[in-house]
Order: sequence, then structure tokens, then C-alpha cells
Amino acid sequence: MALRCPPVESPISYPDAPVAAELAELAASFGVATDYHAATGELRYVSEATVVAVLRALQVDVTDANGSLDAAKISATLAERALAPWRRVTPPVYVTREDRRGEGERDMWVRLPRGTEFEVIVILEAGSSTAALAHLGGESSHTVDGVDVHEQWVRLPADLPLGWHRIEVRDSVGAVLGGCPLVCVPGAVPVPEKLRNHDGSMRRSWGPMTQVYAMRSKDSWAQGDLADLGLLCDWAGRSRADWVLINPLHAGSPVKPLAPSPYLPVTRRFPSPFYLRVESAPGWDAVPAATKQALQPTIAALRAKNTTADLLDRDEVWAAKDAALTAAYDAFAGSADLAAFRAFRDEQGQGLEDFALWCAMVEERVAQGWNSDKAVNPSASDYPIDLPPVGSADAEAARSRLAARIGYHCWLQWCIDEQLRAAQKQAADAGMGIGIVHDLAVGVHPDGADAWALASVLAQNIEVGAPPDAFNQMGQTWSQPPWRPDALADAGFLPFRDMLRTILRHAGGVRIDHILGLFRLWWIPSGQPPYAGTYVRFDHEALLGILALEAQRAGAVVIGEDLGTLEPWVQGVLRERGLLGTNIAWFETDGITPRQPETWRDFVLGSVTVHDLPPTRGYIRGEAVRIRAELGLLTRPREAEQADFDAAWAAWQQMLRDRGFLQAADWGRPTETEWVEAMHRFLATTPSRMLGVALVDLVGDVRAQNQPGTDQEYPNWRVPLCDDDGQAVLLEELQGSARAASLVSTVWA
Repeated sequence: MALRCPPVESPISYPDAPVAAELAELAASFGVATDYHAATGELRYVSEATVVAVLRALQVDVTDANGSLDAAKISATLAERALAPWRRVTPPVYVTREDRRGEGERDMWVRLPRGTEFEVIVILEAGSSTAALAHLGGESSHTVDGVDVHEQWVRLPADLPLGWHRIEVRDSVGAVLGGCPLVCVPGAVPVPEKLRNHDGSMRRSWGPMTQVYAMRSKDSWAQGDLADLGLLCDWAGRSRADWVLINPLHAGSPVKPLAPSPYLPVTRRFPSPFYLRVESAPGWDAVPAATKQALQPTIAALRAKNTTADLLDRDEVWAAKDAALTAAYDAFAGSADLAAFRAFRDEQGQGLEDFALWCAMVEERVAQGWNSDKAVNPSASDYPIDLPPVGSADAEAARSRLAARIGYHCWLQWCIDEQLRAAQKQAADAGMGIGIVHDLAVGVHPDGADAWALASVLAQNIEVGAPPDAFNQMGQTWSQPPWRPDALADAGFLPFRDMLRTILRHAGGVRIDHILGLFRLWWIPSGQPPYAGTYVRFDHEALLGILALEAQRAGAVVIGEDLGTLEPWVQGVLRERGLLGTNIAWFETDGITPRQPETWRDFVLGSVTVHDLPPTRGYIRGEAVRIRAELGLLTRPREAEQADFDAAWAAWQQMLRDRGFLQAADWGRPTETEWVEAMHRFLATTPSRMLGVALVDLVGDVRAQNQPGTDQEYPNWRVPLCDDDGQAVLLEELQGSARAASLVSTVWA
């Protein structure tokens, strides 16, 4: 899912010694790594400049006026860091597991001036309160600003129900001295009932994996929408699939140019109205005939593109949809559904209102010619960056001034919520046990709605990415600001929870892209190459627990994309918490030798290919090497890379023959189709609980959707669904497709 990879000098150089011990101690207290093991296993040191820049993003400055390291500042910051927890009455948030009820597992500290009489109660999510919690005493104390602060412990209720509760600390007359959110989470995500065996384990299932925008029907407006997703769910369910995995539907820019990547949204909480089927929007039937007539030439021109293989043009599609949906919204004003819309708006609350305000302000800036103070190049990654801060007087004035357009953007969210509900129902009606599995991107656009509304919990001047590995030899930069671990905890993890709740509203599951980021995330100081970063740790116990809680409440399955450079214990933790991992055939090798299918992990979503690789037919042609070589993404000669690919594919061919997965009459000259089916027969014999088949493989496509490490160099996320001859394929063609039926039979006979 990488977006770009800045040019780097070759060979890449790394520091040959660690940073100063006191700086390393301070960094460690914030979860910032000063060394790490690379994908090769080699220990690498992080540069002082990177450590200092990352600490600065955490609002810790350890340099003097000249930018040099200041030893006195480091010492003072270390002292304050040790003192900070003693300034709190309670932790910023307390997350406890339902399955850990033993002594010590439900104990929490309270820190107050010595001699303070207090009681602690729990205000339950349902609104009731517990009796005062039992005091366990305590010995520790610390002097804070001349005050003797005493630490005491209390015992949380053993029967605490799952949910979002609150701790309150009160003095002897009932005044509140402090408190924090108290979250009780399940030990693991339970298996959805429809996928549960008699012993509680997860039965096997299969499903297609697709990019919604790339698949079209005869009624699409040049790109796929939620009605098309419903069509795919109907076909897949009747083909005994239990789920459909789709690309992130997070909202992008409300104005052109729209960034093609679904992994660089402006928000991860709210979905994109780009995917709306206009004709199903409330109010469309009431649009005046003259208005519809004026729109018809544009609609007809868009539908004519459904049968072409031309690259997708999001700007053109959204311009037409925005005009049509604005007309529908105007006609909706007197609708009987107005009460339902208002209820949705009230339910979504301030988060929706702020998102809609951001959209309206961006539209206003565009109408005014972008920024008046500075020139902005309106590329796919640029927005006006001078919007007033959220909550400021200027922002509130805009909220009043732009009320009508804010209402429109809230209405769009209600429309897409309703269409997502309908698509998930269509999946269930077709017999699916899970239905739609959404995808959660790693982060958001640095100048988008979330970066604006959630600025206090996102790191500034930092981009997330990945260090160099075998497939991305220069590393990856994803141009997204990360959560600040400390600020997210101070916010009670509510931004994380609210994001999950929205994406799980009408979902049977969610795939977490780069789930390793819930453990540690690769932070790159802005302007630096990908390799010049370091890892920053997160409270994975809390984040995984909250994810498990929200998934259980939604009845959803959770899949973690756990590929890349990871610590060996991480996959075990994911399994323990009921989160499936990810296996991709091309990566499951020992050197160039494919791993035998029986050796794969069982609790995974297994597939042959994925959206960051060419379709299987293209991969075996060597497209992965060709594209990277032509785009200058290799750090060694193309001939060497090609030789390694040829050897690896030869090893696969031999294994497929030896194990009987290739069922060709003439083994000497198998067709590409026979090799593709052989790879999926191999997949079917792995113990993977979920078997994913790429829609591009079902129709015989060759072109890759995305080439990691590129932005404009390759037409990422703009390739429509086509067959092996480069001809567009409509969803209606799946129903009678012998090719699709044959491939499905290899994984689900």
C-alpha cells in the first residue's frame, strides 16, 4: 500500500554506533527505539538526528538554540518524565480483560496527597454505579512540588461487564478528585456464530477479494459503487462464498483532484460518498425532470466507459455524482425520511459535524481560489492548509456560515450508511456467513479531515512507512501522520474506538492493514528517506483489547495484515486474541523454496496474491520484476532480480507438479490458466481458515492495481477490471463465466 519512495543514495548507510546512553534512556521512556533488527536480522542503530526529530514530534525538545543536543535538557526531561505519573490521580485510561479476574489483575492505583480520605466508584456504561471499591493499601510515595503524594490501590469489581465505563475518585464530601475511562474488553474476538464449528473453532470459508471502484456493472457511472458491491455479494453468496473483502472505503477529498489511493484518505472514520449509487439516494426520484434531463448526457457518457479498459478518472465521476447528489439533497428537504436522517446525524454527533465542516470549508477555499496567502499546487495530495483550527472562533463562524453545505455532507454520510446496510443485507440474503469485510487503512492524509479534527492526537512532521525489506529494497513512505501513543491514551482511546465503530456498523469483518502498527510503527521524520526512521511502540494490549471489544459487539471477524518486518512473538499474540493473520503464497518460502501447504499457519486469511502484487497471471509472467525495474525501484541489476524470480517460479512449478496440483494433460506446456488454477489448488490444501481469491484472478486480469514505492510513476488504483486480453469485464458476466466457476471449484469444490 506504499505511496511513494523518495530517491536514496546507494548504497544506503546506517550509523555504526548507538546514540548517547541518556538520550537512549529518554527515548525508551517514550517507546522510541534507538536500534532495531532489520528484515535480514542485522542489528541497526538509529541516528541521533532521527531520535531527536521523533522526540520533537512527541513535544519533547532536547536541543539548544543552535540545534545541538543539550545534555541539561535531557536530564531535566528525564526527571520530569519520572515525575509525570505522580501528578495524576489515576492512569489516563485503564483497560482490563474480562478473562483476567485473578488477584492483581483487577487492581488499579490512585495517587493523592497523603492523608486524603477518598472513595472510588465505577460508573457503568449502562448508567448505574458500583459500591465503593475495596482499598488495598499501598506503600509507595513521592514528593511532587513539595507535596507528599501517596500511592494506594483499589480492587476493581470481579464481575465488571464488558464495555466503556468510568472510574471516579471522590473525597469525603463527594467532590470528584479525578477519574478516567475504564474499559473492560474480551480476551479474544469470538468466532462469528455462522462460522463456528460445534467445538467453537472456526470453520473454513472462501471469498473474493476486490477493489470496489475497479469493478463495474452496466449501470455503473464509469466506476464501481455499492450497488455493484451488492451484485458481487449476490454472485459470491450463490457460489458458496461467506464473505467479500474490499478495499478501504474511507472518504477522500470532497473536491478535485481526488487522490486515487484508497489508502490515503482524508478520514478513516467516515466512508466516501464517491461509492454511492445515485439512483438509490433518497430524493433522487423527486429531482425535477428538467434537472435529470440536463444530467443525462453526462451519465450516458460515463456508462459508455464501463466497457472500456481506459484508466479510471475519479475527478470526472465525482463531478457528475456531486452535481446529481446535490440535486437529490435539494429535493429531499420535504421527504418523509427526514426524521431518519436527523436521527443519524444526532447519533454520529460531533465527529460527523466536524468532518462535514471540514468538507464545506475545503469547498469554500477552492471556490475562493485555494489559499489567498500562499500558492498551493493542486496535486492529488494537496489541500488548503490554512483552515482555522477545530473549535476556534473562525471555525465556529464557518459552521454557521456554511450550515447548508454541512447539512449536505452529513446527508451524504447517511446515504452511504444506508447503502452499506443494504449491501450487507444483500450478502446475508445470498447466504454469506460473514458478508462484507472492510479494510482499515494505516493512516490518513496529513492535511485531511482527521489531521485537522484530531490534530491533538496525531504526530506532526512525521510520516509512517516501513524500513527496507526484500520486496521494497528502499523502504516505504506512506505520507501519513501516526497516532501519538501518549496523546491517544490521554484521550481515552476514544478516537480509535469511534473509528472502529463506524467501519463496523454494517460489516461482517474488518481487515487491519499493517496491524503491526498497533504494536510498533515505523516513524520517518518528514523530508527524510524511508530508511532514516525508527520504531515507536504503542500500547498493543489496550489497542487489541478495544479492537476485540468493538468487533465482538459488531459480531465481526478481524484479520490482521501481519506481513513485513515483525517481532517473532507478535503473531502469537494476534492468535491468542482471536485475530486472524495473513499468508500470501508468494511470500511463504524458505529462500526460493515454497513452503509445503501443511506448514502454513491455520488461523489466517490465505491467498495466492494481493492488491500490492500483480494478479497471479501477471505475476507468473514476471510483471513484479518488470515494473520495478522500469520504474527504477531495484537496488541491484535487473538481470539478478530476474534470475532470482525465474529460480523461484521454477521451484513453484516443480512443487506444483510433484504434489499433483497441476492437472494438465501436457505437463510440458501448461497454460497460464492451468498454472493459476494449480496455485489455487495448492492454497486449498493449506490449513488457512479463510481462503481469498482475487477477483482479478477470477476474470483473468494481468495488470497490477498498485506498485508499492510509487506515486505518479505507475497508475496506482486506476486500473479497471479486465480479462487477459485487456477487455473490460462487467459484473454481470460473472454469472455465466466458466473461467470464474472453474477457479472457484479449485478452492471450494
